[in-house]
Amino acid sequence: MSPRQEKPLAEKIGVAAPPIETKSGWLLLYHIVLKKDNKLYYNVSAALLDMDNPAHVIAQKKTPLLEPEMPYEKEGQVANVVFPCGAVVINDQLFVYYGGADKVIGVATVALPELLEGLLLQARISRRR
Repeated sequence: MSPRQEKPLAEKIGVAAPPIETKSGWLLLYHIVLKKDNKLYYNVSAALLDMDNPAHVIAQKKTPLLEPEMPYEKEGQVANVVFPCGAVVINDQLFVYYGGADKVIGVATVALPELLEGLLLQARISRRR
């Protein structure tokens, strides 16, 4: 994967949590560093990788899965940071543990089936183009 695949263009990307095995492929959470108004923002995104060949990216989210919104994510040691550190699936719910502004630890949740469905829909739309 490359930062140049992100829209808007990312300064850099990096893996931050171990991939999660799903029926649709490996779910990879990663961070994206974007520059807006001369400030850096760390967001969380997701990609779906082929189970047998993880170098093959099936789909990537077109928008961040999580971005700094709360004061404790915007103000701290490093401002405007949500950085995924780990994730676990419990009863079809994805719990994403993340650092906020290099000051706090938070958890965000999303329904795993909906996230995977959205990624697979993007993949089908991309293939048609």
